[in-house]
Amino acid sequence: MSTPLIGVSNSILKIKELINHVANTCLNVLITGETGVGKEVVAHNLYAESPRAQNSFVKINCAALPETLLESELYGYEKGAFTGAHKKRHGKFLTADQGVLFLDEIGDMPLTLQSKMLHVLQSGEFSPLGSDQDFKTDVWVIAATNQNLEERIQNKSFREDLYYRLNIIKIDIPPLRKRKEDIPALIEYYFRLYRSEYPTGHGIKPDADTLAKLTAYHWPGNVRQLQNCIKKQMVLNDWGKILEELPEDPEAAPRVSRENDTQNSDALFPNEANSERMKIISEFVDLSTSSEKLFEDISLKKIKKLASDKVEKEVITFVLDKVGWNRSRAAKILKVSYKTLLYKMSEFDVHPPMK
Repeated sequence: MSTPLIGVSNSILKIKELINHVANTCLNVLITGETGVGKEVVAHNLYAESPRAQNSFVKINCAALPETLLESELYGYEKGAFTGAHKKRHGKFLTADQGVLFLDEIGDMPLTLQSKMLHVLQSGEFSPLGSDQDFKTDVWVIAATNQNLEERIQNKSFREDLYYRLNIIKIDIPPLRKRKEDIPALIEYYFRLYRSEYPTGHGIKPDADTLAKLTAYHWPGNVRQLQNCIKKQMVLNDWGKILEELPEDPEAAPRVSRENDTQNSDALFPNEANSERMKIISEFVDLSTSSEKLFEDISLKKIKKLASDKVEKEVITFVLDKVGWNRSRAAKILKVSYKTLLYKMSEFDVHPPMK
């Protein structure tokens, strides 16, 4: 059973729709995207929705094998074709006949093998190494790459004619940082999946604050990195440690040099006519700390959350006070569910005044 394509973002919904349109055509597909975005998952979903789903799905990683071995793996060889060829062996093209051949990391295929690949895609015919016999094969070729093939064409490391033969249908998968709305659904899915794989695990799902941090993170390793974090959580049950060990986000504010450690808030914020501004900032930032620590703590995302929470708490308290702490009526006025209001009251520690 193939892994489902998880996500609610427009990009994932469009990919799902494209899979439904393309699966019955068996036109060559090129899947592009960064490492770890789920290119093989898309390939498996194409296969599962196609008329070829009852036949073989054969994968070969073009980057994992040296040139001579890759050629023999693709096309097979006759006994005695080269040193070590002690018996005849079928290649992936023959193994995948009537099914799907998934060429992963096609951008790393050596230029010398690309012409032969083009011939097979055009004619459906190939000959194993050491053989003068042609074989006919009917495979649906799905290729994937994390490279920019247009740039490789420009620098003469990828054949333009092969590119257009592979790229009849193109499916580009955006990185996870550009579809953050998919992160909660992915976390939920992999928690359910790994509970069966790690039955002794005791991982707890992220709370609202942790989920917000996970969603805001840039995930350079994409879905694969997220999977590994969830596996680690299933075993360690320590979201704090996992968040702490995530690679630094390059989009985060740069750290201040240690040479400014002795500066205090007076030096950083000279006594000018901005006392009102300082009052506002001091509600969310500790201005008495060292400059390095201060600038590490200043994050618009963090401050936005703190400011939003403060305003929400004040508004909720105000409305509840006006309606005599009737929570059902307050929820209607605030246009939230009763359950959401109770959650917010608990989160912000909002209680009726003591009588």
